[in-house]
Amino acid sequence: MAIRIDGKALAAKVKSQVAAEAAKLPRKPGLAVVLVGEDPASQVYVAGKERDCAECGIESFGHRLGAETTEDELLALVRRLNGDPRVDGILVQLPLPGHLSEETVINAIAPDKDVDCFHPFNVGRMVIGDPVFLPCTPAGVMAMLDEYEIPIRGKRCVVLGRSNIVGKPMAALLTQRDGTVTVCHSRTEDMAQYAREADILVSAVGRTGLVTADMVKEGAVVVDVAMNRDGDGRLCGDVDFAAVEPKASCITPVPGGVGPMTRACLMRNILTAAALHQA
Repeated sequence: MAIRIDGKALAAKVKSQVAAEAAKLPRKPGLAVVLVGEDPASQVYVAGKERDCAECGIESFGHRLGAETTEDELLALVRRLNGDPRVDGILVQLPLPGHLSEETVINAIAPDKDVDCFHPFNVGRMVIGDPVFLPCTPAGVMAMLDEYEIPIRGKRCVVLGRSNIVGKPMAALLTQRDGTVTVCHSRTEDMAQYAREADILVSAVGRTGLVTADMVKEGAVVVDVAMNRDGDGRLCGDVDFAAVEPKASCITPVPGGVGPMTRACLMRNILTAAALHQA
């Protein structure tokens, strides 16, 4: 039976380290959280991030805007936050209402306050191996692999999904650690063939039941990044957990796997930004 990678326990450890380091700074680190509209899932995510900030000794500044907010109004707020010395990180919760350009808003955030690591400047730094920040979910996955002493060098790594938030940066970070990486996506022919070759399989597609037992080789490490709902409304990932667990050597559950580490790595990025601003 596979070892279950405990993201909750590791996240608690990371947040404890962040709190200890934050307490040494001249002032509290600060995170501005901007929520546009009333999407229920976004409200839950924002509340969780604000709780994490409280646990880590980080001050959070909430900005709730109506769904009718114009792009000019949102960009004006971002510019004010860019110039606010109390704010070390700016997080604009995605997705935004359809009339707002996510790309325009992300590009307006000052790179030194882009703690999500979505700005092209920070993505470029990450890709060339000279990061200021790391994207939170891929960084969380790498921290989990390290915590459980899972070797990456020379291993066949397969990433399912090519999003800018997870798939592409995940592939870059695994490559930088000398993994041999294949990225599969919606246009890949016979995705299962590639998945079966993986020593480390990372799924970030968002499709319940995508990864079945016949797609996983014996002893593979399986990391499930997705957060979906099954037919009964319960949280689940891409991986058929019950079927795949007996074949894997290590596996992340959903919930309790990658999700908590994503939030913990956000806290670490805020600390990094605060240390740069207060140096």
